Amino acid sequence: MPRSTTNAPWRPTTAQLARATTRRLRDIIAPKLDVLFCGINPGLYSAATGHHFARPGNRFWPTLHAAGFTPRLFTGFEDRELLSLNLGITNVVARTTATADELSSEELRKGGQILRRKVLRYRPRFLAVVGFVAYRIAFDVPKAQGGRQPELLGATTVWLLPNPSGLNAHYQPAQLQELFSEVRAAATASSDS
Repeated sequence: MPRSTTNAPWRPTTAQLARATTRRLRDIIAPKLDVLFCGINPGLYSAATGHHFARPGNRFWPTLHAAGFTPRLFTGFEDRELLSLNLGITNVVARTTATADELSSEELRKGGQILRRKVLRYRPRFLAVVGFVAYRIAFDVPKAQGGRQPELLGATTVWLLPNPSGLNAHYQPAQLQELFSEVRAAATASSDS
């Protein structure tokens, strides 16, 4: 299935969702971004539509807007618009699954190695990983806490955030906004200096 050429949201069919496990999402990336957001891996809905965080109900886009990253509420179908804001999206693991629980620790560790190389190549100022467990496994830091991480990746500051998926009931929208706003404030402060 070709990538959608329109920003107009549409819902994939059951058959499209079933075929989505073989699909990969393209990174939305460019050199020297302010923030590169990193999801765990594409879900079926995102892979079927060809857009990051595309499932209705995913709180990524409302959280980005509430935290001040976007001037208006975007949908997943407008994911490529992030580049004009000097923002991007990638994933720890490229393989599409129905849930992130289907990923093995080995896949996450290998994905972490690939992500390190990507960050060193593209040199974003901040890498914001959304998913505690995936980050802990991928970067071999089992006790990592949310927020700014002590280790840099090259010159890139790493920030650990909760997964904004609607399935993550531990964090409510106001909490997500506050945590994402911390990254925004740090990115803004570092660009002003």
